[in-house]
Amino acid sequence: MNKTKPYIVSISAVAGGGKSTITNRLKERLPGSKALFFDEYDFEEYPKDICDWVEKGSDYSEWNLDPLINDINKLLLSNENFEYILLDYPFSRLHGDINNYIDCSIFIDTPLDVAMARRILRDFNKSSTEEVLNDMRNYLSRGRHAYLAMLKDEKSSSDVIVDGTKPVETIVNEIYEIIRRESQHFDEVKSFV
Repeated sequence: MNKTKPYIVSISAVAGGGKSTITNRLKERLPGSKALFFDEYDFEEYPKDICDWVEKGSDYSEWNLDPLINDINKLLLSNENFEYILLDYPFSRLHGDINNYIDCSIFIDTPLDVAMARRILRDFNKSSTEEVLNDMRNYLSRGRHAYLAMLKDEKSSSDVIVDGTKPVETIVNEIYEIIRRESQHFDEVKSFV
């Protein structure tokens, strides 16, 4: 039995945009899929101050993503036969080393106010009011600019843009249909070559 190359899909969005939720639901829905989550990695080389990094032009090559790349390669070289690798990954096609692996990049376009509300509910559930207020001050003074810049870059480098304000199941259904359609085209092109 010949092993076929899995179809690799990146799911991008701003923080709080729904990447992990959607990736997990897609993994459940797509038989024969594996998922890798950016936030589960400890990258040794990365910009320490994201806002400063954005102000200097967002050089994505400053991120050493070798641990993630190594895991993608392990999946590609494994004896398991699966159809999809889903990457919960914030940079769409902006990092050259990862872009070489991606067959389809999907961006969940979630407005910043919705993403912020989700992030506060998720990350500050047990925080004091002062911690939440400090985060809001930082967002207004520095963070919002970084979010807007990354939103623009990630969105413009994606193959497909999905409305992040829709219900989760609707987003999952849309992306599922996109993946099924695009991966069939991918298989047809592979068999033709």
